[in-house]
Amino acid sequence: MKFLISFLALALSFSILNAQQKEVIITTEKLSDNTYVLFGRGGNIGIQTGEDGVFMIDDQFANITPKILEAIRKLSDKPIRFLQNTHHHGDHTGGNENIAKQGAVIVAHENVRKRMANNTKNRDGSPREVIKSALPVITFKEDVTFHFNDEDIIVFHVHNAHTDGDAIVYLTGSNVLHMGDTHFNGRYPYIDLNAGGSIEGYISANKKALIIINEDTKIIPGHGPIASKTSLEAYIKMLEEITANAKAKIARGLSKEDFIKDTSITKTYDDQGYGSGFINSERMRATLYTSLTKK
Repeated sequence: MKFLISFLALALSFSILNAQQKEVIITTEKLSDNTYVLFGRGGNIGIQTGEDGVFMIDDQFANITPKILEAIRKLSDKPIRFLQNTHHHGDHTGGNENIAKQGAVIVAHENVRKRMANNTKNRDGSPREVIKSALPVITFKEDVTFHFNDEDIIVFHVHNAHTDGDAIVYLTGSNVLHMGDTHFNGRYPYIDLNAGGSIEGYISANKKALIIINEDTKIIPGHGPIASKTSLEAYIKMLEEITANAKAKIARGLSKEDFIKDTSITKTYDDQGYGSGFINSERMRATLYTSLTKK
């Protein structure tokens, strides 16, 4: 009987996994002659193609790797040479093992490897196996440059923004910037405070991106549609205004409970739909309070 129950549970999990994979549609948007973004389920994927091979930025989840590879093969028949992770979260690194099997070298900030290597428990506390082949092979402390497909690809570390291991990737010839989860276009951001993220670091990361780009730059956010310099400026304005509102409320001695209930802190941007994503208005206020009062 126990065997039958286990078998049925396993069959159900496979059925759900297959259904999820079937539901995912990978769409491609061309950004320059040889640069693309893939939208699917998870963080947006950047792709650069050329004679040297394919340069890939993030890879979403393991179970949709076949669809992602199918989309890439429509762009290039060359091998995937490098996979750059923008940070450690599973919706950006879940396919690492699969992409490594394609021959790609995984690159990330050193804190990404540390967090992935130390992630030995699942959310329910059960043991979790660390897959060595999914870990970054090359890590860096600050910045690194790839000279690939006749283009300089500059990877910048931004400190304590979405996490403590964030990287933004600028493809200089294509004038395309991949910001990973340091930018959620049109939505409040998810800031992982438990992984070294902070609201002030998040603002600094977006300001650094603004220094790098120009009016013609196409920005790949971690989530959401392609952004521009104009939309990035508006995003920074939003972040700075709600942070200023939050600091003023905290200075008045507002308790965390009352702070989270105070809709005036984020109302201007709630009304513009920024709270319609994964991070709603209440969660954004909770993030602001915790980040700004953290010692």
